[in-house]
Amino acid sequence: MKILLVDPPFYRFFNYFNRYFPLGLSYLSATLKKAGHQVTIYDADCNKNAKGMDYTRLPEKYRIYLKELRNPENPIIKEISEIFVKYQPDMVGVTVMTPKAASAFTIASLAKKFNKNCYVVFGGPHAALKADEILKNTKDVDFVVNGEGEAVLLELVNTLNLSSTLIGDSKNNNFGTIPGIAYRDGDKIVCNNTKKFIDNLDSLPFPDRETLLGLDTYTSEDMGLLMGSRGCPYSCSYCATQIWTRKVRYRSLTNIVEEIKYVHQRYGTRQFTFKDDSFTVNRKRVMEFCNMLMNEGIKINWDCNTRVDLVDPELLRTMKKAGCNSIKVGIESGSERILKLMDKGITFERIQEAARLFREAGIHWTAYFMMGIPTETKEDVKNTLELLYKIKPSFASIGVYEPFPGTRLFDVGVEHGLVNREMSYEDFFTRIPSDYYLKDVNRRVDTMDFGDFVTLENEVKDAFHNYNKGVMRIFERAKARSSVYLHNPRIFFSDIEKFLGWV
Repeated sequence: MKILLVDPPFYRFFNYFNRYFPLGLSYLSATLKKAGHQVTIYDADCNKNAKGMDYTRLPEKYRIYLKELRNPENPIIKEISEIFVKYQPDMVGVTVMTPKAASAFTIASLAKKFNKNCYVVFGGPHAALKADEILKNTKDVDFVVNGEGEAVLLELVNTLNLSSTLIGDSKNNNFGTIPGIAYRDGDKIVCNNTKKFIDNLDSLPFPDRETLLGLDTYTSEDMGLLMGSRGCPYSCSYCATQIWTRKVRYRSLTNIVEEIKYVHQRYGTRQFTFKDDSFTVNRKRVMEFCNMLMNEGIKINWDCNTRVDLVDPELLRTMKKAGCNSIKVGIESGSERILKLMDKGITFERIQEAARLFREAGIHWTAYFMMGIPTETKEDVKNTLELLYKIKPSFASIGVYEPFPGTRLFDVGVEHGLVNREMSYEDFFTRIPSDYYLKDVNRRVDTMDFGDFVTLENEVKDAFHNYNKGVMRIFERAKARSSVYLHNPRIFFSDIEKFLGWV
């Protein structure tokens, strides 16, 4: 079967940078190709000539995105249709995150205009959580993959490949035997809820970077995206952990190092990024990984995500020696009450201690914050700003909370009359993504009127923007990436261009 896997355009519509390649689609492609299928990966959000990168102000651009989605003369929309004609897929698989939902629906519609018998399959976080809503909203989507996709999609593709079933014909199909998919059976929507999780992650082939369209437009750093584990043992109320469950499954360290060696040799990559939810959740494993890199003389840089309560002096020193040059952590709020509402499980004492440890280890670190949480007051937000100046991260980012389905905060929003459980098809095209699922777009929180909230939001975002423009912030980032620049000046000039677009 000929399969086109698509990451829908989003950042590209307003000319923002979108680093890396679609890792999830690349895993799917590798699995499908290994089984003999013909696959092409179309990263429709790839835009390497972008200028914008101030992501705290991203929602200001969302109107452009919605307008251009419905503009048939937009070059991106035209390009999508041209790709369908060129590659003649039998199936189009689309990865869907909630902010990209309208774009994903557009891709589905264009695929059906190209060929009404082309199968359209949705997967990814939003699809896994809102399969029923998707299938109710549009007949352009034939199947939704619920959860981890490699085994499920392969089984679906093989079933369709062996079947003469036409779109909409439910007779004599075997879809009911495929765990983890949703589909229509006549007028009824069927959700096979049993999910397949892959216990042995080493059984998966390395992500298929080679099949990406426009491969030469990616930098060596873009190719360095890795995932060493799946799952997170924590239950933060803003995160949809139910997709993976709270069990953490690991690739073997040997398997990870083999991929690093391959990517380094194939693409010249020296800066790698681990996408794991909490990279240091298993301290012993991280120490073994660092020692393996050093013992084998693998001289690379890498960055990761973790938590402030999962670091200590020895661990950070070892990570630094093994090439770790940047760590990202979620701080979220300067309000103790809001942190408890988020089920974050950290204290201000631990936050300040981790900040000190990062500085002492000499590792560039990014702190992520949120505002606009249900029940949050102006005083809570003021405390968040005060905490920023107290812990002094190398870089800081703040975003307004968006009610993503599948999270406990989504349910809290429903309880407080702020959030609707479902949206209509048209809602996705008339509301900007940051307003998705809000009951009233002029009421984000229940503690202040909309005008006061917008004023507060702008003041806080200005403060974060000015903080990041500080000379020391810029110097810290450049210092952390100096060895990457020495080996690949192209990345240095790219960073300069991004910075100029950001300031």
